[in-house]
Amino acid sequence: MVSSLLSSQSRHLLPRAIFSVLCCALIAAILVVAHSTAAQTSNLALNRPVTASSVENGGTPATAAVDGNTGTRWSSAASDPQSISVDLGAVRSIGRVVLRWEAAYARAYQIQVSSDGTTWTNVFSTTTGDGGVDDLTVSGSGRYVRVYGTQRATQYGYSLWELEVYAGATATPTPGTCGTSNAALNRPATALSIENAGTPASAAVDGNTGTRWASAASDPQWLQVDLGSVQSICKVILRWEAAYGRAYQIQVSNDGSTWTNVFSTTTGDGGVDDLTVSGSGRYVRMYGTQRATGYGYSLWELEVFVAGTAPSPTPTPSPSTGPVDFGPNVAIFDPSMSSATIQAKLNSVFATQEQNQFGMERNALLFKPGTYAVDANIGFNTQIAGLGFSPDDVTINGYVRAEADWFGDNGTQNFWRFAENMSVTPPDGNNRWAVSQAAPFRRMHVRGQLQLDPRGHGWSSGGFLADSKVDGQVFAGSQQQYMTRNSQIGSWSNCVWNCVFVGVSGAPAQTFPNPPYTTIGQTPVIREKPFLYIDAAGNYQVFVPALRTNAGGTTWFGQTPQGTSIPISQFFIVKPGATAANMNNALAQGRNLLITPGVYHLNQTINVTRANTVVLGMGLATLIPDNGVVALKVADVDGVKVAGILIDAGTTNSPILMEVGPPGASASHTTNPTSLHDVFARIGGAVAGKATVSLVINSSNVIIDHTWLWRGDHGSGIGWNVNTADHGLIVNGSNVTAYGLFVEHYQKYNVIWNGNGGRTYMFQNELPYDPPNQASWMNGSGRGYAAYKVANSVTTHEAWGVGSYCYFNVDPSIVADRGFEVPNTAGVRFHNLLTVSLGGNGVITNVINTTGGPAQGTATVPSYVVNYP
Repeated sequence: MVSSLLSSQSRHLLPRAIFSVLCCALIAAILVVAHSTAAQTSNLALNRPVTASSVENGGTPATAAVDGNTGTRWSSAASDPQSISVDLGAVRSIGRVVLRWEAAYARAYQIQVSSDGTTWTNVFSTTTGDGGVDDLTVSGSGRYVRVYGTQRATQYGYSLWELEVYAGATATPTPGTCGTSNAALNRPATALSIENAGTPASAAVDGNTGTRWASAASDPQWLQVDLGSVQSICKVILRWEAAYGRAYQIQVSNDGSTWTNVFSTTTGDGGVDDLTVSGSGRYVRMYGTQRATGYGYSLWELEVFVAGTAPSPTPTPSPSTGPVDFGPNVAIFDPSMSSATIQAKLNSVFATQEQNQFGMERNALLFKPGTYAVDANIGFNTQIAGLGFSPDDVTINGYVRAEADWFGDNGTQNFWRFAENMSVTPPDGNNRWAVSQAAPFRRMHVRGQLQLDPRGHGWSSGGFLADSKVDGQVFAGSQQQYMTRNSQIGSWSNCVWNCVFVGVSGAPAQTFPNPPYTTIGQTPVIREKPFLYIDAAGNYQVFVPALRTNAGGTTWFGQTPQGTSIPISQFFIVKPGATAANMNNALAQGRNLLITPGVYHLNQTINVTRANTVVLGMGLATLIPDNGVVALKVADVDGVKVAGILIDAGTTNSPILMEVGPPGASASHTTNPTSLHDVFARIGGAVAGKATVSLVINSSNVIIDHTWLWRGDHGSGIGWNVNTADHGLIVNGSNVTAYGLFVEHYQKYNVIWNGNGGRTYMFQNELPYDPPNQASWMNGSGRGYAAYKVANSVTTHEAWGVGSYCYFNVDPSIVADRGFEVPNTAGVRFHNLLTVSLGGNGVITNVINTTGGPAQGTATVPSYVVNYP
């Protein structure tokens, strides 16, 4: 009876228990949903700290945009760009931003997020803003949210009643919610190195287990993929080829620079590693520290899975030699074309460009792998390049030459032209490249002699040779100064004042100043310039050479170049007519930029914020900042490469033309520095350009691989009060290295070096020609400005092969107290210095500080200092 009674009671109580449990569960669910909804409907920006780039007046402060009062507003100054940013106090998932515009709204703007308030990522962008209320659904995470306005819709500033920020759905995965779609599929992938062109990084994310990425046979190595936005990572699958990692980590990052481990092993056994992980980031990286075999690391596939919906795969067309459109100013030749047809095109371009120093025409002449019998005479604003993976893949049985015939055998104005990535067999055994500044000869193989001065041995003044092989002699002739880096030459003959060799096989011995050769066995750290090529399958790729340390010789002769191939599909091909907004939108989507020949006016700054981004110009692609904007900014991130561009100052003064890293940048980039290759700046010549500083480097470890920063001394828009410019280069970052630093005619210090650990290998300078008198060119009580100033606070700095010249043609009585100004400390050392007065037009009293000199008199004889101190 007792058990029966209990059983009966249990049967009656069971539905009540179930009902109670269900009620509790329902209430809990409602509370969770309510909490989630409340989190997503609460304005996270309300009364949070806020800053703005400017305010119109004291009645329109930044705080008025986050006070919850639609009767108060923030308003900026009436100029572009402007920004307002709010600090949420901690990193939050952002799902919605509401902008309540006053009548002065933005036509073009971005919504950006940041974890540190320095490096920003776009989560929304428009160029067709129409004011009113913009209620925007976004996806991203950050502590800071910024509205970045690049084009005002009215003549007033930007004005917001309110900036509201709302949280997105939580990205924290729960058991069983890991997605099944591979978020890495066809996303942009990069690697520290590749074994060869057939094993690119992209092969590990193409969904094809018959293709693979393979690295160089050294430790460490890494392969990373950009998911396009911050995602919650729940699983990573590594499908190893036989060459697997014994020890490696899986790492995630929001910015491609600062990494967090989510998995680590020292007992990897190859095969398929199916790893459950927990973390969030935009970038996912396999970082190998110990190989299991004598080969490199090799992956068939790197797969990444995320909580929720995976980002859409980037479409990956099969770009071939046919359908890729490089715009109207690129000519592509193949061996099936007749020599007469190719020669006619070469002649036509040269006829336009021979004397077209400041014209708007730009050209790239590209040769597919094969053999050609042509004579390529290269004029201004023209690039000639092979499309092979090795220079020897394209053979010119003829000449690739630059002549000074147009200027009476005077090569001192043969600027702005490129020869790259081909082999030349000159019929008479001598190929002539008679140039001065901004005319690099890179990745070339000359099967004979290379002559660097004009045919009649007229003047020539500066040049740059890198990653090249010259089977015979390099005859410098009348070259006043020249930089040769990481090359192999048969021999070298002649130099007028200053020739520097770093990492060059066959270089002459160190004999400065007689002859004036500065020879250094190895480059301490270098990355070669990226280049466009066609792979074995006929697809266009951009090859990014790997970083090398303590390097000598070329990257390609007798060996396979190390680096990463990036498919052309991962580039936005910038063609004439494209805007800065177009470029910024592409960058925000994780794409690189291939800027084809043309002149591009910018109404907003091009912002490079993603690590390992490549910005590659073709045919002297030219950027002109309008309305005083900064043309190009690079964030303080790893491994950005900027190459082959000219920034030509606009008629409204820009404070800076290009900036690498924001002020105060402090991150170390020792293992993956940003590098600048053939990046040129011009102020005046084409127009009356103005810019206070041409190039500012705030990031550390940056490599400058050939630059010419030039305040014009001839052409249009030239004059002491016309094309105004204070400084060419200011270096604030630590451990910055420059090879081939050409900086000329700026009105104050041409170079200011504030960072410690700087190194310069070959510096060439002319002081400004045009001070109207001594009183106009004084540095306090000092006469004039030194060409190269190392700040008094610097304790370590070193330079080799540096020269400064004066030619004060308006007032030849002007005196500069010194060419180089440095602190007197043991850690600041200069080697092989000179100053020259050209034809006696002015005096440089001392070479460095109070040592050496004077440089004076009509004989144009240098004053030398071999070592200082």
